[in-house]
Amino acid sequence: QVQLVESGGGLVQAGGSLRLSCAASGRTFSGYTMGWFRQAPGKEREFVSCITWSGGLTYNADSVKGRFTISRDNAKNTVYLQMNSLKPEDTAVYYCAADLRYGSSWYSGGMEYWGKGTLVTVSS
Repeated sequence: QVQLVESGGGLVQAGGSLRLSCAASGRTFSGYTMGWFRQAPGKEREFVSCITWSGGLTYNADSVKGRFTISRDNAKNTVYLQMNSLKPEDTAVYYCAADLRYGSSWYSGGMEYWGKGTLVTVSS
């Protein structure tokens, strides 16, 4: 059974940092792009960031460029999202995802695998 399990969410003040982790299991994710989406209260889920299998290419939403950094450790089947300079508008449930597609196609959603999410709350 394929599982993507997120961790690392919590409450942080504006300007602070958090690191999210997503551990994948249940199959080999060789060749899969992995990444993150988020859904704020009352809003649709939106793309945040993704990274190719090799880690050589990353793609980020404009809203997080310069603040969030995605990375992965394939030996651990884990992808990370380092979030710095957090803002109240970053408050959302953050979901991990995996798919064979890469880049701007992630804006369309419909990823093959999804985690259940972890809540990030940024207070002002």
